[in-house]
Amino acid sequence: MNDQTAHEYKEAIAACKKLFAQKTKDYGTAWRVLRLPSITDQIFIKAQRIRSIQEKGSQKIEDSIKDEFTGIINYCVIAIMQMNLVHSDKLEMDFKELEPMYDQAVNETFDLLQNKNHDYDEAWREMRVSSMTDIILMKLLRVKQIEDNQGKTLVSEGIKANYQDMINYSVFCLIKMKVVN
Repeated sequence: MNDQTAHEYKEAIAACKKLFAQKTKDYGTAWRVLRLPSITDQIFIKAQRIRSIQEKGSQKIEDSIKDEFTGIINYCVIAIMQMNLVHSDKLEMDFKELEPMYDQAVNETFDLLQNKNHDYDEAWREMRVSSMTDIILMKLLRVKQIEDNQGKTLVSEGIKANYQDMINYSVFCLIKMKVVN
């Protein structure tokens, strides 16, 4: 992976983490009551809104597409953290307790990106944001199917890998939108 991609990726994730920290201070960890399928549906709503705006060419609610991609990233990180907290019934957690978990999820996802970027040679840079939105929606449908199958797969990667791919595609979209706008 080139240094530019690593820098841009870390910059995008830093902005997402900052927002996550602020929202944790505002709302606490209310998301802890959500089951994984509910988090998946929240991500779906955000991705579907992005696609709707892309297709219509306009929007009536102020939140930007960039904000929605940031939300997808943070909800995917939340999903990964929920998977790791499955045996904990602790609902309230402060950011200092969550930060290492957030960082672990992001670092593992960045490692995956580095491996894929090596093999695919940064093909994402030639992709359209609208195509990556469609891929995120496809990954969400896959996750929903896996969830409906109680997490069992025959030959496919699991739920976590799909969340990680959605994080990476969302970061790519943020990078591309920053360059374009």
